[in-house]
Amino acid sequence: MICKVVDNDKYLPVLRELVNEGRQVRLNVRGNSMFPFMKDVRDSVIIEKPSKELERGDIVFFQRRNGDFVLHRIQKADKKRRQYYIVGDAQKNIEGPVDEEQIFGIITKVCRDGKWIDSKSFVWWFYKRIWLLLRPVRLKLILCLTKLKSKFRRREKKEN
Repeated sequence: MICKVVDNDKYLPVLRELVNEGRQVRLNVRGNSMFPFMKDVRDSVIIEKPSKELERGDIVFFQRRNGDFVLHRIQKADKKRRQYYIVGDAQKNIEGPVDEEQIFGIITKVCRDGKWIDSKSFVWWFYKRIWLLLRPVRLKLILCLTKLKSKFRRREKKEN
């Protein structure tokens, strides 16, 4: 397979068109707002046109009013108004309302560190259900886990 790196400003509008046509599109993750579920550059996602009513915990791809494209998780759905409040997994502040028309894709699979994960996996369930509940404290959790991981790595290096 031949891979070509393309500037996001050129690729993302084409990606949106392909998704609107009903195609599955793979996109490499850029940025850290969905950490720890997704990691910058390492991971990729499959984006599809939503085929079901969007709900709390779904990971969606949308375009902000200023033209920026964003991949984040639905924190709250106001189905009556067809609006959503959205947040990254590594973020505390909620963005919204985002109108349903701004959302054009839902993430159906994640290639995480080379392994495919779908919505039926425990990891997916954990981030969709539990991680959202931890929003007020998850930045502190990420910091603690990162420090612990760093300590274990240093200890392993000393032992080797």
